[in-house]
Amino acid sequence: MKAGRIEEIKAFILENETVSLDELVERFGVTKYTIRRDVQELVDGGDFNKVYGGVSVNSSTSVTFNDRKSRSLTEKQGIAKFAANLVEENDIIFIDSGTTTLGMLEHLKDIQLTVVTNNIDFVIDALPYENLNVFSIGGMLERKTKSLTSIESKNAIKGYNITKAFLASTGVSIKNGVTNSFPIETELKASVVEKSEEIFLLVDHNKFDKYSLTTYCELKEIDYIVTDKTPSKKYIQFAKENDISLVVTEREKIKQ
Repeated sequence: MKAGRIEEIKAFILENETVSLDELVERFGVTKYTIRRDVQELVDGGDFNKVYGGVSVNSSTSVTFNDRKSRSLTEKQGIAKFAANLVEENDIIFIDSGTTTLGMLEHLKDIQLTVVTNNIDFVIDALPYENLNVFSIGGMLERKTKSLTSIESKNAIKGYNITKAFLASTGVSIKNGVTNSFPIETELKASVVEKSEEIFLLVDHNKFDKYSLTTYCELKEIDYIVTDKTPSKKYIQFAKENDISLVVTEREKIKQ
């Protein structure tokens, strides 16, 4: 759990550039002593600096992260485009929170669909397209993921007959399954997996062999994994053994 938490803390600091220890305590649900110890480990790695009451990204790391984020955007767009091509007219789909799933909208705007989502940006961006019948899962605003979720959301989702669910994850591993950072959101995702006919996991190659706080389903429960680069052999073998369709957009692009 410690290794996964530190990776999540690292990603959170990189995204926000400077955060307080109190923010980290609240977000990750651990003691301030534990946060101080984790932050010290990150500072010792050389990418972060201690500031009064918190921690910040040093300038060279910030530049590297922004470059990587730009490259990652292109990879995510490729994943989103391929995933959208798997959607058929009159499907009832679930769109998860996250930038990769949001990228599907550009390729769905011309077909007749029913969309169930907790992705705030998707709801807003879908406004011009009357052919998209959008149902929003209400609840608490989670600003970092731009999503809505609540304890009641997991029950609300059971009322929908979802043909295809397009889910995101903060980390994927054979041992820990498909994981997420926020327990309340995890309960919603678990309900979506239970209710949907087909489950599509959209993850870039950086998510493999990573895990975060909570698991919302086992990897074998996924029907399709759509990613940008070929994962290690153990994932290829696992996919074959568990009848999971592994789609690598990098290879698909070469075929085209």
